[in-house]
Amino acid sequence: MPAPTATSTVSLVHLGCARNLIDSELILGRLAEEGLMVSGDPGYADAVVLNTCSFIGPAREESHAVLEGLLDRKRAGELKRVIVAGCLVQRSRRALAEQYPEVDLFAEISNYRELARSVRRLLDGETLSTNYLDSPGLRPPEREGARMLSTPGSYAYLRISHGCDHTCSFCAIPGIRGKHRSKPLAAVLDEGRELIDRGVSELVLVAEDSTAWGRDQGQELPELVEGLANLEGPHRVRIMYAYPNRFPWRLTELLRDHPRVIPYLDIPIQHAATPVLRAMHRAGDGDQVRRTLARLHEEVPGLTLRTTVLLGFPGETEADVDELETLVREFRLARMGAFPYSVEEGTAAADLDPAAHPAAPQEVVEARISRVLTLRDAHLAQDQEAHVGRILEVLVDEGPDSEGWARGRSDQDAPEVDLAVQFMAPGASVGDRVQVKIEGVMENLDLSGVREEA
Repeated sequence: MPAPTATSTVSLVHLGCARNLIDSELILGRLAEEGLMVSGDPGYADAVVLNTCSFIGPAREESHAVLEGLLDRKRAGELKRVIVAGCLVQRSRRALAEQYPEVDLFAEISNYRELARSVRRLLDGETLSTNYLDSPGLRPPEREGARMLSTPGSYAYLRISHGCDHTCSFCAIPGIRGKHRSKPLAAVLDEGRELIDRGVSELVLVAEDSTAWGRDQGQELPELVEGLANLEGPHRVRIMYAYPNRFPWRLTELLRDHPRVIPYLDIPIQHAATPVLRAMHRAGDGDQVRRTLARLHEEVPGLTLRTTVLLGFPGETEADVDELETLVREFRLARMGAFPYSVEEGTAAADLDPAAHPAAPQEVVEARISRVLTLRDAHLAQDQEAHVGRILEVLVDEGPDSEGWARGRSDQDAPEVDLAVQFMAPGASVGDRVQVKIEGVMENLDLSGVREEA
């Protein structure tokens, strides 16, 4: 096979969550293994791989919009090849190929080796025997291949399992990613050790359901978290996407006592009103949500909780939203995402009787989200103001610019979804943990400060 020309460059556009970002990094790794030149700037690439998201309606709309923009560039002669991969392809199957015949290659979720080989052939000028790569089946729960990290180097995402066994009526993820499969403990530890050896300071554990890790192997999540935290190195471990049902309570000991386990937990509750939770097919009820949050705070003093809620589920009433607001006030939830319900084909909620579960108008749903987020922002502003005058330890995510300004996070903030600290720190490097004197709160509620010299 002839080598690609010196101008054959491929770039990747990533959409979606941190779990999908790992897939993007795997795709980049496979492309590099094929000897292709990988560029971080799609504007200068000959081929662009779009890794799509299909979680909710707005994510699908974004995927379609970005794809149409890439095809516009191809029609204008600015791009030679457009490749589409990921969740939207997996979910839409070949219907997406019929909708976009100008796309050069579609790839369902896989290990992406054949995708990389096919991109190489396309850039070599070959004609492919097929422009559609079917998934070979559910991805086995094994050690990931080499990844080209796209995170700053201070942190990296570590996927501990695939799929989900829950039957939430609003969620299409099990139909896309399959049933839950835990990666073996040894495989995750190997991946964690490799990331630490590459200089990563924070391992961010992700999965469709992190708290389910190990149950299919006779183990529980605390065993994995402790194993990762005990690896040699200066790293810390952060846990995301912890489903609140069947919570492995020994985890609170590690969150409270282990110096390398960050006292932070992302635990999506989705709602507080029992009728809505039942319609969502969420395990438990509103009282159980409250008991779980209360016990977490009791067993881990100073714990930072992050959560997500879903507004506008069919049948949701104003009283239900009032109950959610009460919970937000009671637990002073300050790190929280709120999303509108969208009808997802193939889910149980899509077939709900509209007479029994009437859908609220879009403007009503938007108003409900605004109510909840207004409460959140008030708590967040108060929490951030309380840091002024204090010294926080900050992990540097972006090194100093020409004026000496760096950007990072305290342990209270996860990457991408929470807030940051902007601070003066000439000489700081990405991955350093530095002491920062907090001097103010910015308009977007990020903190600002200056590095304290040792």
